[in-house]
Amino acid sequence: MKQMLCAMACSLVIGTVSAQQKVTSILEILDVQSGNRTVVKEFPYLIEAPNWTVDGAWLIYNSGGKLYRLSPQNPGEPEVIPTGFATRCNNDHVLSADGKGIAISHGTREDGRSRIYTLPIEGGTPRLITPLGPSYLHGWSPDGKQLAYCAERNGNYDVYVIPAEGGEEVRLTTAEGLDDGPEYSPCGNYIWFNSVRSGLMQVWRMKADGSEQTQLTFDDTRNAWFPHISPDGKQVVYIAYYKGDLKPNEHLANKNVELRIMPAGGGETRMLAKLFGGQGTINVNSWSPDSKKIAFVSYRLK
Repeated sequence: MKQMLCAMACSLVIGTVSAQQKVTSILEILDVQSGNRTVVKEFPYLIEAPNWTVDGAWLIYNSGGKLYRLSPQNPGEPEVIPTGFATRCNNDHVLSADGKGIAISHGTREDGRSRIYTLPIEGGTPRLITPLGPSYLHGWSPDGKQLAYCAERNGNYDVYVIPAEGGEEVRLTTAEGLDDGPEYSPCGNYIWFNSVRSGLMQVWRMKADGSEQTQLTFDDTRNAWFPHISPDGKQVVYIAYYKGDLKPNEHLANKNVELRIMPAGGGETRMLAKLFGGQGTINVNSWSPDSKKIAFVSYRLK
């Protein structure tokens, strides 16, 4: 299912989406305390998944299979980040905690399956990390040693980890159905993820070795996707779809969604914003370095 959805909605080629519906992408910043939203820039085409660099100077996003960076303070013309042969990057890209590297998910030319690569943050020649596909990156451990990702192996999508330098992958989840969006906590002791195992898609957390898998949201009206932990480790933002708008294992574009926040220790969630979006809005961690704001993308159809 994830491979089908990404082929449909991960924007490997802008023209494919534009030919169906013309989309305006609105790159925004949201203050999590006040709820105030600020538009950074509007684009007359599809952009997705902003990462906030650790120095706060740039937002990195994907569009048309390539990566770009843009200053949130002075948003002029976006700058392309050279990724060599990797020109089919999807919206699963992650920055290293030291700010020196970026890991990408790129649809390989040979079979079209997403595989994970790493390269310097300023760009360069990507290095293959996951020989097997499809693999969709979501997390990089704070010590820089491990990557966490969702992968389909033998018909089931589960959470895997692999050394950031390459090596043998390790399967962490075995539940039937989709387990997705694995992201390390800043302390490195936990991996947050979303799972459909309890019926609707919900937020879960486990130890970094895969033990103690624990459900943390119990919303019977919403499907919860892609939990992102603030740099200070105190809060988690995720995107929620309304029950009935799509199947629990679907993460689609062009839906009415919510950005919600919860304490990292678990507990009550609250809504930060309602918007038109979904796929591409907040696929990756986009917290500001000071843990006060998040970047996201909303959309408008013509």
